[in-house]
Amino acid sequence: MSPGSAFVLPGLRSPFAKIDRELSRLDGLALSAPVVQQTVAGDRGPGREAAREIDLFLWGAVVPSLTASNWGREVWFDSGLDASVPAQSIVQACATSLAAATHAAGQVVAGRADLVLCGGVESMSHTQIGLSAGLSKQIRRTGSAGSFPRMVRTLGGIRPRDLRLSVPAIAERTTGKTMGQHAEEMAREWGIPREAQDRFALASHEGATRKGATFFRPLLVTPGTFPVDRDTLPRADTSLEKLASLRPAFSRSKGTLSAGNSSPLTDGAAACWVASERGLSSLPDSLPRARLVDWAQAAVDPQREGLLIAPAIAIAQLLHRHGLSLEDIGLWELHEAFAAQVLCTVAALESPEWLAARSPVKDGLGEFPADRINPNGGSVALGHPFGATGARIISQTVAELSDHPAGTRAIVSVCAAGGLGHVALLEAV
Repeated sequence: MSPGSAFVLPGLRSPFAKIDRELSRLDGLALSAPVVQQTVAGDRGPGREAAREIDLFLWGAVVPSLTASNWGREVWFDSGLDASVPAQSIVQACATSLAAATHAAGQVVAGRADLVLCGGVESMSHTQIGLSAGLSKQIRRTGSAGSFPRMVRTLGGIRPRDLRLSVPAIAERTTGKTMGQHAEEMAREWGIPREAQDRFALASHEGATRKGATFFRPLLVTPGTFPVDRDTLPRADTSLEKLASLRPAFSRSKGTLSAGNSSPLTDGAAACWVASERGLSSLPDSLPRARLVDWAQAAVDPQREGLLIAPAIAIAQLLHRHGLSLEDIGLWELHEAFAAQVLCTVAALESPEWLAARSPVKDGLGEFPADRINPNGGSVALGHPFGATGARIISQTVAELSDHPAGTRAIVSVCAAGGLGHVALLEAV
């Protein structure tokens, strides 16, 4: 193999559903396996018999599980495909499956792989609750005590403070604040009013419902695979009035973020392909594809900067590297953790002073083309299963780019916990 270009192609995904609703009976493995199986063995993949042509399978989930450590390998086993394909897990909070795709692209560009299947999952309905460290230790010692009297003595060592449970929280370990609280701080810092957030949320729902099943049906698994056949979260009947009536979710007294302009906790799984020129021959010619031109990551200190602002830095780095302005990008697919977070990112990218202090861009990037953001809806409307969102966005971007002229550029951007931003530059072919 020799170094070359990397291409991304849409895989399939499950419908997305709100936590504890339509997909709540399915854990991460049960959500993932049909998506992977149909992506490979269906008419938009290489076929079951050609599964061994896949050089690598990368899959991720964010919320820890006691049943699977290497999600990639376990999901691949459950998909029933050729076991000779190596698999590994990738985790980078909300950017997990975008990170999987850029990791795969690195292998493709380096000539180490021709065809990689990437993606991720989150079953928020199956978040596992753990025992405290002290209780876990005592129970583990009890199991190896060797005799009943010793077991009793060991159990007698359990203290009241050990009886606490460890519940996964959507909060930063370093700051103790939830992501919503951080987003509220960002909205205040950048002066993003409630009405602007609600208007953005409304546009997300309108985009997700405008084309009905026409746009999303080719990106979803076969009807009947799951208890629902379409995304259950987008609402065609919402309005500015309905959104404005919702109470603040993270700061009751003066908050601007609500359940309506924030992404909901969601169940779902999604896949996408990364291929070299040679690897493209293993996939159907009818499958849309785009060139993965480049990618970038950035990080901020959440104690000093907005937790979710790092994508603006990564985007600036990427555009500067290729001599591009904001206007040069024909499609923007920005993960909507919160409407406020996207609007803060846009404001940062339009601020020459902010960019000059944090990126190689010293003369600004111009005005942001806001009418090119998420034309088919984003995470506020569609939902946000952490590990699946990156692959969902990539597949959605490639599908949309297929209706644009060759050479049209797109930016895919995902903010992530820990003050991280992961972005990629795609080009229609």
